[in-house]
Amino acid sequence: MSAQSGPTVGSSFLHDIWYVAGWGHELEPGKRTSRTILGQPLVLFRTEGGEVSALEDRCCHRAMPLSEGVVVGERIRCPYHGLEFGTNGACVHIPAQNKIPRTARVRHFPLVEKDALLWIWMGDADKADIAAITDHPYHQDPAWAWRSAHYDVQGNWQLLVDNLMDLSHLPYIHPTTIGGDPELHFKTPTISTRLPNGVRVERKMPSSVPPPTYVAAAGFRGLVDRWQEIEFQPVFIRIHTGACDEGTGAYDGDRSHGFSMLGFHGITPETETTTHYFWSMATNIIRSDIPDLVFEQTARTFKEDQAVLEMQQRRIAREPGRQLIDIASDVGGRQTRQFIHRLFRAEQEREAVEA
Repeated sequence: MSAQSGPTVGSSFLHDIWYVAGWGHELEPGKRTSRTILGQPLVLFRTEGGEVSALEDRCCHRAMPLSEGVVVGERIRCPYHGLEFGTNGACVHIPAQNKIPRTARVRHFPLVEKDALLWIWMGDADKADIAAITDHPYHQDPAWAWRSAHYDVQGNWQLLVDNLMDLSHLPYIHPTTIGGDPELHFKTPTISTRLPNGVRVERKMPSSVPPPTYVAAAGFRGLVDRWQEIEFQPVFIRIHTGACDEGTGAYDGDRSHGFSMLGFHGITPETETTTHYFWSMATNIIRSDIPDLVFEQTARTFKEDQAVLEMQQRRIAREPGRQLIDIASDVGGRQTRQFIHRLFRAEQEREAVEA
């Protein structure tokens, strides 16, 4: 996967990382749902006692999807013949049969609930390190109000990574919400830094006309000093954007008087050409209906992005081997694709050693 051809290729998945599998609120006690991740059909469920679990969505008896069954206490019951499985995937009950074969089990995938998110490990369960799951404390911080959503994107996951790592498209795709002057966006230097576990992109836009969402939320009356800070880790992105009134310290470390939007973007491949997009948007202006306004306008922009990604995917599918070029604003995306390529290579080398 080269820096240029990365967006056109969706032939591999990283396995030995934590992916977002959903939002905690999606699973109420006693509920279950089906979800495909990295091409693997799963059943996610929460027991009546509150424990969350992810299992292969295939009963070991006659291959019936367990997601069609029901949660009974601390187990999930297959709807075909009534076999019941515990949260670790082991069959614990077969109707009218006392002896349960040791092979009566389905694969279990580590699933952890943290900061309102469900994190899943799709690789070797013995390698899953809960301590490696990144904190997202603003989901718990009363100084921030946030809303969340889950979009099913009909496009390869790397297209979404590219989209979020390069915000120069904002004035063209999102002119009525978080966009701005196109010339200013392209004149703004993009500083991209390689991190030990990812890539960070920074952009400063002093003396900017505030975009419509900023005016509606914060009531700006004049020019503002804007910032865009993007941080990629495998595989999610956090974006901090916002503005302060011009010349009031936005670039000196004091933004408490300004308007901030903290975005979390969980990017989880469903298949080679479809992606789960779990996102939240938090704002530091929590009075009245401002959080709802920010969420609604953000949701509109992300739907616009979704339409773009799906159009890209359709064109790429027609000529999957055709390369794409990079321009100056792609520096963050290019470094991110290079970072992902190194992760692929390292994972493949580990698999070769273990084989």
